[in-house]
Amino acid sequence: MEEHVVVWDLETIPDLAAAARILGMVGEDEAEVRAALGPGFPKQVLHRIACIGALVAARGPMGWTISALGAPHLGERTEHDLIRDFAARIAKLRPQLVTFNGNGFDLPVLRYRALVNRVPVPGLYVRPYFNRYTEDAVDLCDVLASFQSSGRVKLDELAKSMGFPGKPGDFDGSKVEEMVAAGRIADVAAYCESDVLNTYRIWLTYEMIRGTLEPGQFQWSLAQAAEFSQRRTPPAGGEDADLDAGIADVLAAAFGSRAAE
Repeated sequence: MEEHVVVWDLETIPDLAAAARILGMVGEDEAEVRAALGPGFPKQVLHRIACIGALVAARGPMGWTISALGAPHLGERTEHDLIRDFAARIAKLRPQLVTFNGNGFDLPVLRYRALVNRVPVPGLYVRPYFNRYTEDAVDLCDVLASFQSSGRVKLDELAKSMGFPGKPGDFDGSKVEEMVAAGRIADVAAYCESDVLNTYRIWLTYEMIRGTLEPGQFQWSLAQAAEFSQRRTPPAGGEDADLDAGIADVLAAAFGSRAAE
């Protein structure tokens, strides 16, 4: 059976309908519910999935080959369908899952939102993905910190420390709600893809240093990723030229300029 990996990431916005039910504010204006929810980070169950970024790669004798990369979003599908389709892909491939802070955020949010939306997700149970200490779902943030909160770093920090491009401009997850409200969900999806690309490059490096990927296979995997990235259509331009340029730089640099090292 072919060995697959899915590197993935969520971007989310507050679920104001669920918040209204929790806060006893059903029927109240959404702005009032948002104000009552407060400026802090909502509990995981209150994170509505805005997009799911995912990269699919298969292992061969030469190394890892990317076959798909995308970030379907709320501008294209309902949250129910985003969850259903992602879980169906997992069921088909039975892959190793790779995230950055997935154990702390993405996996529990995905499961909570399946509950909220009443989505059957048997694909999330074809392997013990919710077991923190297995290889079935590798959370690089968790693993590289030796499962200690004091050792954790941000994805952007780690990517840049390794010479990778990191996040585009000053864009980060805290701006997703604002971007979605402004109708810029496609830009959010492109940003999500950039996080997935950074995570993939870090994971390939991790596989190489621990000996599961030979140096030659590592270099081949990077070169294939660069070729794949060059073949892809660049993200659609948005209103923010600096953000669009920053994302384009990430997509190019993450798989381009360092691929021949």
